[in-house]
Amino acid sequence: MKTQNETPTAPDVRDLRIDGQRLWDSLMQLAQVGATPKGGVCRLALTDLDRQGRDLFTRWAREAGCEVRVDAIGNIFARRRGRDNALPPVTTGSHIDTQPTGGKFDGNYGVLAGLEVVRALNDAGVVTEAPLEVAVWTNEEGSRFVPVMMGSGVFADAFTLEHALAQRDNDGVSVSDALAAIGYAGSAPASAAASPVGAYFEAHIEQGPVLEANERVIGVVEGALGQRWYDVVVQGMEAHAGPTPMELRKDALLPASELVIEVNRIALAHAPHARGTVGWIENYPNSRNVIPGRVRLSVDLRAADDVVLSAMDAALKEAVQRIAAKAKVEMTVEQVVYFPPQPFTPKLVSAVRDAAQAQGLTWMNVISGAGHDAVYLARVCPAAMIFVPCLDGISHNEIEDAQPEHLEAGCNILLQAMLQSAGVAAVSGVTA
Repeated sequence: MKTQNETPTAPDVRDLRIDGQRLWDSLMQLAQVGATPKGGVCRLALTDLDRQGRDLFTRWAREAGCEVRVDAIGNIFARRRGRDNALPPVTTGSHIDTQPTGGKFDGNYGVLAGLEVVRALNDAGVVTEAPLEVAVWTNEEGSRFVPVMMGSGVFADAFTLEHALAQRDNDGVSVSDALAAIGYAGSAPASAAASPVGAYFEAHIEQGPVLEANERVIGVVEGALGQRWYDVVVQGMEAHAGPTPMELRKDALLPASELVIEVNRIALAHAPHARGTVGWIENYPNSRNVIPGRVRLSVDLRAADDVVLSAMDAALKEAVQRIAAKAKVEMTVEQVVYFPPQPFTPKLVSAVRDAAQAQGLTWMNVISGAGHDAVYLARVCPAAMIFVPCLDGISHNEIEDAQPEHLEAGCNILLQAMLQSAGVAAVSGVTA
């Protein structure tokens, strides 16, 4: 019996675990919506298949006792009420839209891990102090509509609702019309200012090889790399490959090739977290016996620190000028994307790390090289991520795969981290 001066303590839920088989079965059932012959998923944003996936999630959420709302950009929020529903929710989630040749786990895992947390709390009779929410963010992939991470970006005021709704796909269909067509043009405000979030966690497959290579089950994500994307144009002069002497050529492909090597060198010079990639090249006129007259290429630079990213930007521009002068061609570089590096909240990152240690799981600190909805959420609330391995680091591919026990482990970490942030008010009638 408590004395009058004793401080109530929350019931101990440190041994509470999710149902791994139920999580796996849910993932496999959702994967049937848009299933491809090679075992992957094609469920592009705001298509009828996306509607079917959304309908399945919302049905499951309501069956789990959640209240469901949809905002003006189509983001879905499934709320499990807490003891004090005036508190901002502790939120988790991800996305269920996929690449054209996507897999079963990218995004989907984060959404269904959140749903499994809700189901596990229901099974155990746990009442949290703050409410919990599971979010499904609209058009994270950007395969059909740009910009990428559209729903979370609007929510975090990275760009306006009006801008997002006006974007069109290759067939001329607008986001606004597509939302209306699938029945997910919601009425709730699409803004963190109108719907504050107390904390945000996102569970995700790593989409890279680091955890697997280091034989770790949990990635404690400390932040996400900043990104600068560029369009580069090299303008030379096309000419006949036979009669034109080497010393008199203005071959656009030659300096473009030097720049590809330079991008790689810039990234290696800023190890360990820098990245440099040339992923797309267009060579004109692309004829066997014509000296290339124009080359267009993309450059993707990433780093964990904005000072480093700025140094890489300066190095790229210096290289462009130097290579152009040497080759006697014109080279222009235009930045088309900039995401600053985004650190995650130390307190929430520690909650993830502490849960992994308490459960005896192997873990390591990692930096996310990809963009995620959590990157935008971190601008408006405390945020953290949990990574689990994927086979051979492969993602955005129909053969994307993950081990059930790793997915279960990551979801258990999510459960404990969310409980730490939300607080526990009661367990099966035992009040704190």
